[in-house]
Amino acid sequence: MHISCKPVVSIFILACYVSTFPFIDCSISHEEITHFEIDTHKSLNSKTYKQVSPQKTSDIALHGLLLWASMGFLMPLGILIIRMSSRVEPESMKRRVFFYLHVAFQMLSVLVATVGAAMSLKKFENSFDNSHQRLGLALYGAILVQALIGFFRPHRGKKERSYWYFVHWMLGTIVSLAGIINIYTGLKAYHKRTLKGTGLLIILFTAQVSLIALIYLFQDKLNYMKKQGVTPISESSHQDIAQRQNQKELLPVVQCGKRNALGNLFD
Repeated sequence: MHISCKPVVSIFILACYVSTFPFIDCSISHEEITHFEIDTHKSLNSKTYKQVSPQKTSDIALHGLLLWASMGFLMPLGILIIRMSSRVEPESMKRRVFFYLHVAFQMLSVLVATVGAAMSLKKFENSFDNSHQRLGLALYGAILVQALIGFFRPHRGKKERSYWYFVHWMLGTIVSLAGIINIYTGLKAYHKRTLKGTGLLIILFTAQVSLIALIYLFQDKLNYMKKQGVTPISESSHQDIAQRQNQKELLPVVQCGKRNALGNLFD
């Protein structure tokens, strides 16, 4: 009897082990898969971060700084200056100074953008598979076209001057707005590539854009605000002035010079 129980006990232990084996195996495999996914995610993040060397990170930052100086500062500043010149006398020296400052800022903007574009082509991989690179390429072409249009400015008084002004103004406005948008996409790409925070830069640039827009809108209302401080001439004053002018017209004209006796007789 004692001998016959051993096989039964052995079979029972084996059955218990076999019945619990799949659960043990599944739990172990699930934990291993979970740890594997976490390790893979960490390795991918570390790999993405390690792909950007400190030299390339500084190159990306310099590229962004150049394009900000061109699109985000110099070009809007040139637009504000040329709008100020429209409120000055046409042939005055002050208007000429405003005009040459506008030209200088716009040409400097083109030069800085050229340096930034050349740096992008030389240092970075330009597959043009994202919105930042595509918009940047289109913007650089538009900047060159705008510069050429500025050089071929017709003289004032010609019929082509109005068409030229509309095209120059419209293209300049589009380039400025698209340049500001591309700066935001560049900050997003910088964060995605280097995993560095850009929240403070976005806040500062948004404050700058808001200030420029406020000054732009304020320029249109500046003359109107100045006129509000001048006391308007009432309607009665206008009527008094008109009556005085009519009285002057009705007064006899006194002729100067020599008068003869016949003239004095008919006066």
